[in-house]
Amino acid sequence: MSLHRRTVHLEEVEGCFGCKISGLQLSPGDASSNKVMGSKKWDGELAAYRDARAQGIQPGGTTRKAIDQALQASENLGRAYDGGTMPKASRVNKKTAKLMNETGI
Repeated sequence: MSLHRRTVHLEEVEGCFGCKISGLQLSPGDASSNKVMGSKKWDGELAAYRDARAQGIQPGGTTRKAIDQALQASENLGRAYDGGTMPKASRVNKKTAKLMNETGI
Protein backbone atom coordinates (compact mmCIF):
# COMPACT_ATOMS: atom_id res chain seq x y z
CA MET A 1 0.00 0.00 0.00
CA SER A 2 1.34 3.43 -0.91
CA LEU A 3 2.18 6.10 1.61
CA HIS A 4 -0.58 8.31 0.21
CA ARG A 5 -3.23 5.66 0.80
CA ARG A 6 -1.96 4.98 4.33
CA THR A 7 -1.88 8.63 5.39
CA VAL A 8 -4.70 10.34 3.45
CA HIS A 9 -7.39 7.71 2.85
CA LEU A 10 -7.36 3.91 2.94
CA GLU A 11 -9.65 3.33 -0.02
CA GLU A 12 -8.84 4.41 -3.57
CA VAL A 13 -10.80 7.57 -4.37
CA GLU A 14 -11.81 8.23 -7.95
CA GLY A 15 -10.41 11.54 -9.20
CA CYS A 16 -7.72 11.70 -6.51
CA PHE A 17 -4.37 12.51 -8.15
CA GLY A 18 -2.40 10.86 -5.31
CA CYS A 19 -4.32 7.58 -5.81
CA LYS A 20 -3.82 7.80 -9.55
CA ILE A 21 -0.04 8.22 -9.46
CA SER A 22 0.39 5.58 -6.76
CA GLY A 23 -0.71 3.00 -9.31
CA LEU A 24 1.82 4.00 -11.96
CA GLN A 25 4.56 1.57 -12.87
CA LEU A 26 7.72 2.92 -14.44
CA SER A 27 9.72 0.98 -16.99
CA PRO A 28 12.90 1.96 -18.83
CA GLY A 29 11.46 0.43 -22.03
CA ASP A 30 13.76 0.29 -25.04
CA ALA A 31 16.34 2.53 -23.41
CA SER A 32 17.69 -0.37 -21.36
CA SER A 33 17.72 -2.94 -24.15
CA ASN A 34 20.19 -3.78 -26.88
CA LYS A 35 17.46 -3.62 -29.54
CA VAL A 36 18.49 -0.13 -30.54
CA MET A 37 21.37 -0.04 -33.00
CA GLY A 38 24.17 2.40 -32.31
CA SER A 39 24.48 5.37 -34.64
CA LYS A 40 28.01 4.36 -35.72
CA LYS A 41 26.82 0.90 -36.79
CA TRP A 42 23.70 2.39 -38.42
CA ASP A 43 25.76 4.88 -40.43
CA GLY A 44 28.19 2.13 -41.48
CA GLU A 45 25.40 -0.11 -42.76
CA LEU A 46 23.75 2.74 -44.66
CA ALA A 47 27.08 3.72 -46.22
CA ALA A 48 27.69 0.11 -47.30
CA TYR A 49 24.17 -0.06 -48.77
CA ARG A 50 24.70 3.25 -50.59
CA ASP A 51 28.01 1.97 -52.04
CA ALA A 52 26.37 -1.26 -53.21
CA ARG A 53 23.55 0.68 -54.89
CA ALA A 54 26.12 2.94 -56.58
CA GLN A 55 27.61 -0.21 -58.13
CA GLY A 56 24.16 -1.21 -59.44
CA ILE A 57 23.69 -3.95 -56.83
CA GLN A 58 20.27 -4.27 -55.15
CA PRO A 59 20.73 -6.10 -51.84
CA GLY A 60 17.83 -8.00 -50.29
CA GLY A 61 17.94 -5.67 -47.27
CA THR A 62 19.93 -2.95 -45.55
CA THR A 63 21.66 -5.15 -42.99
CA ARG A 64 25.38 -5.75 -43.28
CA LYS A 65 24.77 -9.47 -43.81
CA ALA A 66 22.36 -8.86 -46.72
CA ILE A 67 24.76 -6.37 -48.31
CA ASP A 68 27.76 -8.71 -48.00
CA GLN A 69 25.75 -11.59 -49.48
CA ALA A 70 24.67 -9.40 -52.41
CA LEU A 71 28.27 -8.35 -53.04
CA GLN A 72 29.38 -12.00 -53.01
CA ALA A 73 26.52 -12.97 -55.33
CA SER A 74 27.52 -10.17 -57.71
CA GLU A 75 31.09 -11.42 -57.70
CA ASN A 76 29.92 -14.97 -58.45
CA LEU A 77 27.58 -13.78 -61.21
CA GLY A 78 30.06 -11.42 -62.82
CA ARG A 79 27.33 -8.76 -62.91
CA ALA A 80 25.20 -6.75 -60.49
CA TYR A 81 22.90 -8.77 -58.23
CA ASP A 82 19.22 -7.73 -57.99
CA GLY A 83 17.47 -8.90 -54.84
CA GLY A 84 14.06 -8.13 -56.32
CA THR A 85 14.26 -10.46 -59.32
CA MET A 86 16.95 -13.01 -58.47
CA PRO A 87 17.07 -15.86 -55.94
CA LYS A 88 18.30 -15.13 -52.42
CA ALA A 89 21.88 -13.90 -52.45
CA SER A 90 22.94 -16.56 -49.95
CA ARG A 91 22.03 -19.24 -52.51
CA VAL A 92 23.96 -17.75 -55.42
CA ASN A 93 27.20 -19.71 -55.41
CA LYS A 94 29.48 -20.23 -58.43
CA LYS A 95 27.50 -23.23 -59.70
CA THR A 96 24.17 -21.40 -59.38
CA ALA A 97 25.66 -18.28 -60.95
CA LYS A 98 26.81 -20.28 -63.96
CA LEU A 99 23.30 -21.70 -64.44
CA MET A 100 21.73 -18.28 -63.99
CA ASN A 101 24.03 -16.76 -66.60
CA GLU A 102 23.33 -19.60 -69.05
CA THR A 103 19.56 -19.26 -68.70
CA GLY A 104 19.58 -15.46 -68.66
CA ILE A 105 18.16 -14.97 -65.20
